[in-house]
Amino acid sequence: MAPHRNGRPMLATILLTALLTLAVVIVVANVTGPEKKVQQLVQHRFDVTDPQFRREMGVMLGPPVLTGNRVRHLRNGEEIFPAMIAAIAAARRSIAFETYIYWSGEVGQRFSDALSERARAGVQVHVTLDWVGSSKMDARLIDGMKQAGVQVERYRPLRWYNLDRINHRTHRKLLVIDGATAFTGGVGIADQWQGHAQDPGHWRDSHFLIEGPAAAQMQAAFGDNWVKMTGHVLHGPSYYPALSRHGDMDAQVFLSSPSGGSESMHLMYLMSIAAASRSIDLAAAYFVPDELTQRALLEARERGVRVRILVPGEHIDSDAVRLASKAQWGPLLRQGVELYEYRPTMMHVKLLIVDRHLVSVGSTNFDSRSFQLNDEASLNVYESGFADEMTRVFEDDLSQAKPYTYQAWTNRPWTEKAIERFVLPIKSQL
Repeated sequence: MAPHRNGRPMLATILLTALLTLAVVIVVANVTGPEKKVQQLVQHRFDVTDPQFRREMGVMLGPPVLTGNRVRHLRNGEEIFPAMIAAIAAARRSIAFETYIYWSGEVGQRFSDALSERARAGVQVHVTLDWVGSSKMDARLIDGMKQAGVQVERYRPLRWYNLDRINHRTHRKLLVIDGATAFTGGVGIADQWQGHAQDPGHWRDSHFLIEGPAAAQMQAAFGDNWVKMTGHVLHGPSYYPALSRHGDMDAQVFLSSPSGGSESMHLMYLMSIAAASRSIDLAAAYFVPDELTQRALLEARERGVRVRILVPGEHIDSDAVRLASKAQWGPLLRQGVELYEYRPTMMHVKLLIVDRHLVSVGSTNFDSRSFQLNDEASLNVYESGFADEMTRVFEDDLSQAKPYTYQAWTNRPWTEKAIERFVLPIKSQL
């Protein structure tokens, strides 16, 4: 029998091996996509205007498509923030607010003050802040809201028991007032979203005001994560009142999360691209498509669909994303996809328009992280008039963008090509 003292190195080796194994398991769990994964292209069987397309989007994939909605586009912080603050001030029963980015600054203070004032007035105010996205938020803003009676929850803070999900964040941007008026889009609560995209310090973005039955689906989207965090179900007329008709738009709020339906968002985009017969217009703040989505876009081009994609130019908050994105442009450009780089400032819009009929907006980026790892929410609107309006907005942004050619792609610097080789393997984490 070996001396007792020789057992200590063996025990240390066992413990070290166990810790390394645990670390590997945690890393793999955080970067691995869902068990259900689409592996084949969706075939073009019908157009977006075909009732079958809407039927499958509402039954096979997500919540039903509801009629009687009115959706209004808000452009940049000068329109977005006043509308949201005014809606908060008008709340009488409940406020549900979920966001990824919430930082300190003038905008953060304005929202904290507005939410606190309503809580002191007796309104039930619920706030969900992503733990990573709100890391730059001054603790006094949270403390002030809690003291006023706002119920504030941080989504997946660092804890030993959720290390396997620490990379799964809520990227949703939701604001619901009295269960009847809702907002979603791309803006975070930070000062760079102020103004009208007038310079590189002020970002270009869009947000959307929803009135009508689809607002209840937005409330349900908020409640989805509220139950995860608190175990408490928000229900009753303060959260789900009877909603009247506000317009003629058909719409649905589409959800995804790693714990339930993450691949559904991916499939929703694949089905929308597959249903295109004339045009696809895409504004993508982070355009890093997976191989299947690239093939879907290429197949759309093969059947004669015009594809225009607007991405950020030199003003972008992630150089790694820009490099990973550009590395994949070659086949798209060669097939006739039109790519444009927005020049004035960071372009943070998430917008998909198909055949000037379907408009999809919200928090979802055109990348694997949004499709598989984040909690996301998208608003799908089926209405040609609204699609025409958003096409005009898209084309106005194109007028401030520079076309990018296949020749420019082939002639990009060798240093850029070399760095791309290191970035592409981790594109799903960008």
